[in-house]
Amino acid sequence: MSNDISARPPGRVRGRPFKKGRSRNPGGRRPGSRNKATLAAAVLLADESEALTRKAVEMALAGDPTAMRLCMERVLPPCRERTVKFSLPPIESDPARETCGPSTRDVSLAMNAVTSALAEGEITPCEAERIAGVVDTFVRAIEATKKASSGLNLLQILTAGNYDDDNSEDDSGGVDYEGAGDYEEN
Repeated sequence: MSNDISARPPGRVRGRPFKKGRSRNPGGRRPGSRNKATLAAAVLLADESEALTRKAVEMALAGDPTAMRLCMERVLPPCRERTVKFSLPPIESDPARETCGPSTRDVSLAMNAVTSALAEGEITPCEAERIAGVVDTFVRAIEATKKASSGLNLLQILTAGNYDDDNSEDDSGGVDYEGAGDYEEN
């Protein structure tokens, strides 16, 4: 056997035959296409689906918990998220408050709207909990924005030179640091 590179079988590329980040199928799999196993199962069960369904219902009626669960999931599928429409009052920051954040009145009105919608059956308890979480996140975002804004204002004041340098106390504690790097070896 020779070490000649041309002795390799044609068509076989060593190393990386494809460029990184490029797909040979950029469109991806066609929508609606199914696996071969799924297609085979569908063909096998096509004639028996009615009998299998009837048997599952009979087993459920006989008390089989797994069959009951399967039948109930078909009759009443698990609840998925849905769009909820009801009005929430606006939550705005309160400039009169000493601390950062929105007015307690606005937050109280928003939570009252969520509770009323829950009581009237417009939303489920799970949805009410999620909406309350959104309100809480919104309140935290307002608080964080106000804190960042006040910190930025303080930083701008300090860097603009709006403080008196001559009257400020020396933070060094009375130690002169100019020659701190100079020392003599004995």
